[in-house]
Amino acid sequence: MIDDFRAFVFKNRGLLLALPAFALAIFGKPNALGIALGLPLAFAGELLRCWAVGYSGVTTRGDAVTAAELVTAGPYAYARNPLYVGNFVTAAGFAIAFTGRNGPALRWTLIVGSLAVMAAVYSIIVPHEERFLQTQFGAAFERYRQRVPPVFPRLRPSPEGSGTWRPSVIKDAESKTFITFAAMLAILVLKAFIP
Repeated sequence: MIDDFRAFVFKNRGLLLALPAFALAIFGKPNALGIALGLPLAFAGELLRCWAVGYSGVTTRGDAVTAAELVTAGPYAYARNPLYVGNFVTAAGFAIAFTGRNGPALRWTLIVGSLAVMAAVYSIIVPHEERFLQTQFGAAFERYRQRVPPVFPRLRPSPEGSGTWRPSVIKDAESKTFITFAAMLAILVLKAFIP
């Protein structure tokens, strides 16, 4: 039953992770300082995500966990979940950018609430993905799991990385993310500069 729940959350992760973005778009009151502090973080998170997608490819968009190979190079040599780290950094950046004029209580509620929703979703889907990888790749995944932390990156990359950087897959794999990112930017601009 827990596996079914994790599979359900994995399949619907996009919708679940959109909830904090909707809250920010509805309740956020951006200002120039918040935007100046938050947008660089949001772009840094998206760059990290693109770097990870260049290694993992289009399999990151499916409704079920799949992996043709165990990718351990590039950002995966530093942390096992660089896509999610990138998403978290992007979300933190947008949360800061959107809440500059909110009162302290609502600002912190939106920031902490947004990141808590993400952490909750990832705490459910990461074990689901790792169970698949353990089944699919066995001892190779176990060795990788022992060498590379799940979230907080190593200072030096794991020396035994495998995988190939394929920037051509980013356009196809990230089209929805780019659209969502652009929509958040547009809403941010509208809320900040149009009364």
